[in-house]
Amino acid sequence: MTSTAGLWLAVVLSGAYHGLNPGMGWPLAVSSALMEQRQSALWRALAALAGGHFVAMLGVLLPFALMAALVEYQREIRIGAALIVITMGTYIAITRRHPRMLSRIPPGKLALWSFLVALAHGAALMLVPIYLGLCGLDELDAGHRAVSEIMTTNGLLVLAVAALHTTAMILGGAILAFAVYRWLGLQFLSRSWFNLELIWALSLILVGVLGLWSAI
Repeated sequence: MTSTAGLWLAVVLSGAYHGLNPGMGWPLAVSSALMEQRQSALWRALAALAGGHFVAMLGVLLPFALMAALVEYQREIRIGAALIVITMGTYIAITRRHPRMLSRIPPGKLALWSFLVALAHGAALMLVPIYLGLCGLDELDAGHRAVSEIMTTNGLLVLAVAALHTTAMILGGAILAFAVYRWLGLQFLSRSWFNLELIWALSLILVGVLGLWSAI
């Protein structure tokens, strides 16, 4: 129970971290509200960011949910997932820049921007080792459980993980965006913020290493 609770907590904390990170889009919500001079624009922008982030989570996690049906290969799947996460973290730590195409997306397409940023940032990949831990594959018996049942269970779990992570992400970003819009002002970013990119890259590497260790 403690292990499972810790995994769910990791899903929430990683989502909150994404929400607080300016690179995941909350300053764009503030910008939309300031340009339109309406607070409702803030909530619409945040909803678009949440939608894009949620779809990105599903886009990465669902393939692993399907592969989870291959119980006999669960160790190889975990090792492969961990190596992918470590590689992504190393790449971000070395380059620390997003693809140029992200800056060419029109401001009105926040959901698309959020989707692509979540993929480029490795946000969904962070959840893959956590998700595989939540699946409890070690407890499944391929001889006594139908593949369809396994896939259904893991499919529902994907939705739960993605939804919880996205909820934590958008709540963290919404609180900060609202505070900046109403009280702190945009100068808060230039005065008080710091680059979270290296911390994020190291977090990816750490999660990947932990996932690799648990698989081996």
